[in-house]
Amino acid sequence: MPVQDVNELASDVFDIEDFLKHLTRLPGIYKMFNDKDVVVYIGKAKNLKNRVSSYFRKGASSPKQQVMIANVVRIEVTVTHTEGEALLLECQLIKKHKPRYNICLRDDKSYPYIFISSEQDFPQITAHRGAKKKKGKYYGPYPSAGAVRETLKLLQRIFPVRQCEDSYYKNRSRPCLQYQIERCTAPCVGLVDQEAYAVDVANTVLFLEGKGSLLIDRLIADMDALASNLEFEQAARVRDQISQLRTVLEKNYVSGEQGDVDIVACASQAGMACVQIFFIRHGQNLGNKTFFPKISADYSPESILQAFIAQYYLDKNIPFELIVSHTPDEIELLTEVLATQAGHTVTISPHVRSERAKWLQMAQVNVESALQSKLADKQGMYARYLSLQEELGTQEVPVRLECFDISHTQGDFTVASCVVFDREGPVKSAYRRFNIEGITPGDDYAAIYQAVARRFKRLVKGEHQAPDILFIDGGKGQVGVAEKALAELNINNVMIVGVSKGPDRKAGMEKLILPGQAQAIDMRPGASALLLIQHIRDEAHRFAITGHRARRAKAKKESILETIAGLGPKRRQILLKQFGGMQGIARAGVDALCSVEGISRQLAQRIYDTFHHQDD
Repeated sequence: MPVQDVNELASDVFDIEDFLKHLTRLPGIYKMFNDKDVVVYIGKAKNLKNRVSSYFRKGASSPKQQVMIANVVRIEVTVTHTEGEALLLECQLIKKHKPRYNICLRDDKSYPYIFISSEQDFPQITAHRGAKKKKGKYYGPYPSAGAVRETLKLLQRIFPVRQCEDSYYKNRSRPCLQYQIERCTAPCVGLVDQEAYAVDVANTVLFLEGKGSLLIDRLIADMDALASNLEFEQAARVRDQISQLRTVLEKNYVSGEQGDVDIVACASQAGMACVQIFFIRHGQNLGNKTFFPKISADYSPESILQAFIAQYYLDKNIPFELIVSHTPDEIELLTEVLATQAGHTVTISPHVRSERAKWLQMAQVNVESALQSKLADKQGMYARYLSLQEELGTQEVPVRLECFDISHTQGDFTVASCVVFDREGPVKSAYRRFNIEGITPGDDYAAIYQAVARRFKRLVKGEHQAPDILFIDGGKGQVGVAEKALAELNINNVMIVGVSKGPDRKAGMEKLILPGQAQAIDMRPGASALLLIQHIRDEAHRFAITGHRARRAKAKKESILETIAGLGPKRRQILLKQFGGMQGIARAGVDALCSVEGISRQLAQRIYDTFHHQDD
């Protein structure tokens, strides 16, 4: 982005009068820093001098702004050519720095599409996420991978177009299970001709493009033609397709919407905001996605939508129209910037009628319901933290919790997990796993010691925040080694609590073990803190097992191929990709193996012998 000038105030004492005196009146963005040199707020302005000055006029700032300004020790500004450029730069920097006092969009994942290839005689249909580099058609975006899977499953029942990977498809010698259950016509082994297959592909495209009525008309004509030719079995199959299509279209079709539209609804209450987007593509409702942007105060829905829309659509495909529940603060500027980003006209419609008003109302009901559920969960979570304070006798209500667990199979492939909770629940971005090495197999004490030491060494380096309470899934021994690991790092402000399953190992009978205390703490029956402890303990257990299974599977997959002389890492990867995994390699003959680049006949024979000897 073009940047014309950068002004910076960097001094021990923040002289605002001198800073404002020399501040430009050009458009741009401003960053406010606290005494730890952390960005606490980022804003954009058409006139930087007027906007920044407004924060420091007596009586002009809100209570939230006054608290923020009291912590500001430095301001940086970046001048841009236009206010539109400033808006884009502001959104990029908010995503990067996530300032405390800004409205921040937390979910920034790319969205999945359905992809139909165009370079093959028998095209593949599959899910796609990321850059659109392959040649073919992309349909979406869909709100989640689950929505894509459901759509693909539905399409496979109606139009049996192959969904297998190319590496699997190219190496088939007989039809797979999908053919047996009538979900594929087996083009891999020539059981369908190219012309008939192309018909199913064309029908799939019509469905995804929202041309349901045209598709049904074509199928009816095909059914009549087949019946006239006395091909009753094929006519019955087409009749079933029509029936399934009508059911699906009745569920998903949005009356009156023939283009690409997003419906964006917002609600806010008690310092929490919720935004929902309903994706309408080619007249079909592809589903909705819920967001809970981070806000530091009770922002209005108009302000939240202004920030949300700018951040969310910064790097995504923008539809031709956004139907919104509230009018964004700067709707004209936002419309102009979105249109520039999209390369086509974009309309933001806060006031709609008839069918469109019904869909907006539906979105508003959904977003209000989601917000109320989230608020109830948040209040319930806080009550559990209060109960935890009471059970453990801490001076203050805990804010951050961490829990460690160990998973292994008879001492092999040991993995330790660390999960993190705050008062809103799991903080999955802070979860960590540790592959445990250099210990006696099965020594859980040594595994806990290594994991805690590695985790908290990073804390000493300032890489993450310290927990108020560190839970260890285990008894006195595990608590003792965790205490030792922290003591060696001179960390003495973290409370360590062991979670023992009790004599009968039944849920609800857990006992809490504290360092230096001879007697375990029995939780009071019905204490809500017990639910919180069980939740974080079970989450640590799940995260450890998942990591252990992945490590074990990877080692198992690599170990067989690693025993073959002359088969290095690069060739192993090529083989796995060419044959779609270990099963494909195991089933392949010598001729198929040596057809892979870099695999000689002698090496192919060794690979073949290795797998067949193992089967004997």
